[in-house]
Amino acid sequence: MKKSLILSLMLFVLIISGCSTKESKSTADQGSKETITYQSENGPTEVPADPKRVVVLGSFAGNVMHLGVNIVGVDAWAKDNPRFDKGLKEVEVVSDESLEKIIELDPDLIIGLSNTKNIDKLKEIAPTVTYTYGKVDYLTQHIEIGKLLNKEEKAQEWVDDFKKRAQKTGKKIKDKIGEDATISVIESFDKQLYVYGDNWGRGTEVLYQEMELKMPEKVKEKALKDGYYALSTEVLPTFAGDYMVISKNKEMDNSFQETDTYKNIPAVKNDRVLEVNAMEFYFNDPITLEYQLETFTNYFLGK
Repeated sequence: MKKSLILSLMLFVLIISGCSTKESKSTADQGSKETITYQSENGPTEVPADPKRVVVLGSFAGNVMHLGVNIVGVDAWAKDNPRFDKGLKEVEVVSDESLEKIIELDPDLIIGLSNTKNIDKLKEIAPTVTYTYGKVDYLTQHIEIGKLLNKEEKAQEWVDDFKKRAQKTGKKIKDKIGEDATISVIESFDKQLYVYGDNWGRGTEVLYQEMELKMPEKVKEKALKDGYYALSTEVLPTFAGDYMVISKNKEMDNSFQETDTYKNIPAVKNDRVLEVNAMEFYFNDPITLEYQLETFTNYFLGK
C-alpha cells in the first residue's frame, strides 16, 4: 500500500515537473518572439524586441556592433574594414541579391539603405528596415538604429559623450593650429580624385561638424551641398587646405601624389598631410568615429 502511494506521488511529481518545464520553455519561446513597433521612414514596422540574428546591407554594421547586437551577415564593404575584423570574423558576406544565402542565415532583422534592391523579397525573409543615407545627421542616425534595436538609451549616452570629447579636442586643435587654419579631405577612388564636404565619412563629420575646423572656401562652394566633388589634379591646389587628410586605398590610382602639382601644394611642402587607410575611414559609425577621433588627436596634438 505504501509502495503504491509512493510510486503514485513520484509519478505525479514527474508529470508536474514535465509540465513546468514545458511551460518555462513555452514562456521563453514567447519571450524571444516579443516585438516592438519601430517608426521607420516607410511607416510603423514590427521588429524583434531583442534581435539575435541581424543582416546589415548598408553602412550600419559598426552601429549595430557598437550596440552589442549579433550580426550574421554584412556587405563586402563592412567585411573589408580592418576595424571590424574582430566583430565580423565569423560573419558571412551577403548582398541584396544573394537572397538564398540570406535565407540560410535565418535572420530575425534586416537593415539596409533605401536604394537596397529586392526589398519586398527581403521583407518576406525577415522584418526589413531601410534608411536614406544623409536624411538625418550621422549621430541622429545612430540613435535611430538604437531605437530599432531597442537600445536607444545606450545609443544616446554614447552620442552625448562623443560630442563632448570631440568638441573639446577641436578647441585644443584650433588653439594649436589657429582658428582660421583650413583642412581638406581628399581621396582617389576608381581613377577619380574627390574632395569631401562635412557629411561623407572619411573623418569629415568629426573635423567639420564636431570640431568645427574650417574647410577651404572652394571646398565649401563645391562639395558642401552634395557631400563630395570630383576634381582633376590640376585644380587640386585650389581645394587644398593648410592641412590635408588623404584617405588612401592602396589598390586605387594614387599617382596624383607623384605629380609636381601635388608636391608643390604648401600643405605637402610643409609636411602637413595626414594619410589614413581609406578602408578604416569610410564610415561614420561609433567604432569608426572613435578611431577617427583618436587618429586626429594623435596627429594634431600628439606631436
